[in-house]
Amino acid sequence: MPPGNNSANFRLRAGLFALAATLVALDRITKIVVASAMPLYDSKPIIAGFFDLVHTRNTGIAFSMLDDAGPLVKNILIPLFSLAAVGLVVYLLWKSGPATRRMQFGLTLVLAGAAGNLYDRFAYGYVVDFLDFYVGRYHWPAFNVADSCITVGAGLLLLDSMLSGTREPRREPESA
Repeated sequence: MPPGNNSANFRLRAGLFALAATLVALDRITKIVVASAMPLYDSKPIIAGFFDLVHTRNTGIAFSMLDDAGPLVKNILIPLFSLAAVGLVVYLLWKSGPATRRMQFGLTLVLAGAAGNLYDRFAYGYVVDFLDFYVGRYHWPAFNVADSCITVGAGLLLLDSMLSGTREPRREPESA
């Protein structure tokens, strides 16, 4: 390794973790503002026929899946799975090499989103959702900043996976 490479890698990782912390803070702030400014289940049109701010609570997982599950799933399995996912993402992010910037950024976004929603699950037992996109009567399930981070991060990881399969493998120099 070139001299200083470990220091550069540490600074890069520290920057990625700082970005994740900033995104978690943005997620927390937006949820607090919505929860304090809007009554539960209230809706405020932003772009008529396309986008509203709403105040909902999601006790399930992404896009309200498992919202009708029992207490064992909601109070124990979902938080444990979320905690394990955060741990796995931290491990993968820490172990990733410097040549995988797209992957690192994707993992950072997934980490921020998972941590933001995990905080809500442990603190309140639900996640505040407030972004409601729709066309006519067809609504995308309400979501939040953390969900956006997870979705974009997963998309980047998928893109990185597809593009990394198209790269030529590195060849080691042949010895004479």
